[in-house]
Amino acid sequence: MSGDVLSQAEVENLLNAMAKSAPAADKAGDSPSAGGTSGGGPRKPPRRSREKVMPYDFKRPERVGKEQMRALQTLHEGFSRNFAAGLSAMLRCMVEVKLTSVDQLTYDEFVFSLDNPTCFNLLRAEPLEGHLILDLNPSILYPIIDRLLGGGRESSPPVRRPLTDIERLLVGRITDLFLQELKHAWENVLELNPEVVRVESNPQLVQIVPPNEVVV
Repeated sequence: MSGDVLSQAEVENLLNAMAKSAPAADKAGDSPSAGGTSGGGPRKPPRRSREKVMPYDFKRPERVGKEQMRALQTLHEGFSRNFAAGLSAMLRCMVEVKLTSVDQLTYDEFVFSLDNPTCFNLLRAEPLEGHLILDLNPSILYPIIDRLLGGGRESSPPVRRPLTDIERLLVGRITDLFLQELKHAWENVLELNPEVVRVESNPQLVQIVPPNEVVV
């Protein structure tokens, strides 16, 4: 060694020597000395575990673990590819659907992140409890409707209005395809029977859970 500075190899050797001597020192401290009584000397305090402490936000608890979130992501990546293939066949053009993320947030945050008006589909998928939500953003939905009505590749200006009755019938073809592919994606996990319960243009009118409830 030079001066008071230890090299990396010397530091590692020192730590290894301390680790090897620690169990022997603990054993010696716990046993009574040769010339004393069993309760004569002070006992060593128990060694503290080096468990890593992670912060936890009690205001936003995670209802689904990381393993389950990864499983959901993998399952719905396959669903996205199959839905894109079915939609491409329906519209007779190439459509790409990608899963961007799987997140947990409060229902209030989710609802206020949506456009208004929009095409807000409330779904039920027995035997699962609760509801699912399929939101079709107008910026994507109206070009699809134009395509179904025979429109060309020219994109129409953005429209902000509720759907007409005829448009709702056309959207039904899209939601039927969505439900079909969703059922197919889940068939190795659970036999789902998804169906549309309600369609709204204003998502804030649908309160299926309390605003602070965490949803996926």
